[in-house]
Amino acid sequence: MTARDPVADLRDIAFRLERANEATYRVQAFRSAAKAIAAVDPAELAARAADGSLRKLPGVGEVTARCVAESLAGEEPVYLRRLIATSTVDLDDAAVALRQALVGDCHSHSDWSDGGSPVEEMALAAVGLGHRYLVVTDHSPRLTVANGLTASRLRQQLKLIRAINDGLPEEFRLLTGIEVDILADGSLDQDPALLAQLDVVVGSVHSGLRDDRAVMTHRMLTAIANPHLDVLGHCTGRRLAASDGGDRAHRGGRARPESTFDAEAVFAACARYDKAVEINCRPDRLDPPKRLLRLAVEAGCRFSIDTDAHAPGQLDWLPNGCERAARCAVPVDSVVNTWTVDRLLDWAGSH
Repeated sequence: MTARDPVADLRDIAFRLERANEATYRVQAFRSAAKAIAAVDPAELAARAADGSLRKLPGVGEVTARCVAESLAGEEPVYLRRLIATSTVDLDDAAVALRQALVGDCHSHSDWSDGGSPVEEMALAAVGLGHRYLVVTDHSPRLTVANGLTASRLRQQLKLIRAINDGLPEEFRLLTGIEVDILADGSLDQDPALLAQLDVVVGSVHSGLRDDRAVMTHRMLTAIANPHLDVLGHCTGRRLAASDGGDRAHRGGRARPESTFDAEAVFAACARYDKAVEINCRPDRLDPPKRLLRLAVEAGCRFSIDTDAHAPGQLDWLPNGCERAARCAVPVDSVVNTWTVDRLLDWAGSH
C-alpha cells in the first residue's frame, strides 16, 4: 500500500480541530508534530515507524505517533477519519436526535448521600422529563464526605424504592443502584452479595486520584473485570470548575486535573467485559474529554450518557453529554440508556 503524507495528515487534523473550536493545546500538538516530522529524513521516519520509536522525536506524542505510523502504512489515520466523519454531521441535529433517543439516566444522587432532594422528588422530576427509568446511585460507605450508604442504609433505601415505585406511573420505573467507590486495590466498596441485588452498578474512583499511571491502570482494570460493575463512572476524575447546586461533597471545590492511566487498556477491557463507559454530563466534569471519548468509540465500547444529578433540575443536563457524544460519533445503539428498561436490565444482569 502506498504511503500517505504524514505531515499533510497532521496538518489536516490540526485544521479540522481548529474549525471545531477545540482547545488550542490540542491543535498545537498536531502542528508541532507536523513540524518535527517534516524535518526528519523519510528513510529514518520509516525506520522509526517500524521499530516503534517515533515518540522519541521531540514534539511527537502517543497520539501523533500513531497517526504518523498509520499514514506511512498507507492508511488514513483513525483520528483524521473520525474528524472527517463528524464534520459531515449536523452536530445540533445529531445531538437532538440522541437526546430524543435517551429514555433513562443511570447515575443520580438523592439526599440519602450528597444529593439535595428526596428519592421520590428525583423520580417525579425524571417522569416530568419523559424518562422511562431513573437509576438511584447514591455513594458507598467509604466516601464519608458524601455520606455514603452503609450496607444497612442501602437495604433501607431498596425498600423505599420499592414503595415509591408502587405510586409512580406504570410506564416509569425507579431502578436500584449505587455509585460504588473503586478502592485502592480495585475492589468495590460494598458487600458483593448486596451489589448482586442492584439493577445497575456505577463504579468510580474518588480517592487516590493522583496515583501514578501504572497503579491507576491496574486499579481500574481490576474493577472493570469485577462482574458486579456495569458502568465505569467519570473515568478521569477531572473537575473543570467549582461545583454547586446540590452536591454537598464538592460544593466550592477547585478545578482538578485528570487522573493518568492507560486509556487504551482500560477501554479495551470495557469492550471485552461489555461494560459501559460513562459520558458524564455535569458541566464541571464533562468526562471523559473528547480525545478519550473518541478513543473509547474506536475501542468499540458501550456508553451511558448520565447526568450524575444531585438535584432534580440537574436531570435535564443530558444535552451536555449528547452534544459531546455527537461530536465524537458515538453510535446511538451503543448507548445503554437508549434501551428499554428490560434490555438494560438484561445487559446489566449478564455481567
